[in-house]
Amino acid sequence: MDIYRERFEGCFRDHYAQVLAFAIRRVSGREAAEDVAAEVFAVAWRRRDCMPEEALPWLYAIAGNVVANQWRASSRRRDLDVRLAHEAGAAGPGADPVDVVDRRDAFSVAFSRLDDSEREVLRLVAWDGLTTRDAAAVFGCSSGAFRVRLHRARRKLAKQLEAAGHIQGEGREAAANPVEEIS
Repeated sequence: MDIYRERFEGCFRDHYAQVLAFAIRRVSGREAAEDVAAEVFAVAWRRRDCMPEEALPWLYAIAGNVVANQWRASSRRRDLDVRLAHEAGAAGPGADPVDVVDRRDAFSVAFSRLDDSEREVLRLVAWDGLTTRDAAAVFGCSSGAFRVRLHRARRKLAKQLEAAGHIQGEGREAAANPVEEIS
C-alpha cells in the first residue's frame, strides 16, 4: 500500500482550489489554468514522497515552474510560426493565401516522407530550438555526428520539396540549411 497516497489525496482536496486560483491569475483562460493545476498535481503525485508538511508553498513553486514552462513553449511556437511564415514568404500582407496553403501542404508532405529519425533531428533544432550540442545529447551522439544527421535531413527535405516543384537551384541550397548551426 502506498503510504503517501492518503496524504496526497488530502493535499489535493485541501489545495486544488488555491492552486487553480494561482494559475488563473497567471494564465489566460480557465481551461489553460485547469491544465496548469492538473500538471501541478501530476508532478505532486510523482513526487508525493517528497511532499513537505506545508504543501501549499511547494505546490505554488511547482505551479510557477509549470506556467514558466508553458510560456516558454508557447513563445517558441510563436517564434517558429513567425520564422516559418517569413521563410515561406507569407509574412507580407500581399501574400496569396492559396500559395501559403500550397507551400504549407507541400512542406507537410515532404516532411512526412522523412523517416522518424530525420524528422526528430529537424524538430529538435527548428521547432524545439535546441543547439546542435544539446540535440546531440538527446540523440546520445557527438555534436559532429549530430551535425551530419542534421545536414542529411535538411538535404533530404530539400530534395523532397524540389521533387514537388517547390524549390529549385539556389532555393534548394537555402532549404538545405534553413536554421543557423549553433554549437
